Amino acid sequence: MSPDEGANRRRSERVMLRMSIVVETETVQHEKMREETHTLVVNAHGGLLKLEMEVLAGQPLRLLNKAGMVAPARVVRVENPPGGYTAVAFEFDEPMPKFWPVAFPPEDWEKPVS
Repeated sequence: MSPDEGANRRRSERVMLRMSIVVETETVQHEKMREETHTLVVNAHGGLLKLEMEVLAGQPLRLLNKAGMVAPARVVRVENPPGGYTAVAFEFDEPMPKFWPVAFPPEDWEKPVS
């Protein structure tokens, strides 16, 4: 495998999924924040979502789905693409493929990461 292939390799396959979720977090001043939003892309290890609230890389999040599942996560990257919203890449504290309503998850979502 070339170095370029290793850099672009994902731990699990990405799926484009627009799903309503609630994001909860705290500011540095410990003010609780909550926003209803939706995902753009997901995988077993996290995803990308739209947010209006300001968050920072490394900031802890709590995600709640419509099924009542709660997933602790952290902000990995914050981007401001054209369109007036913030795209936030996040990573679960541990893989959570069952958090997403994907009927037939990609095969690598069930394999342990080595």
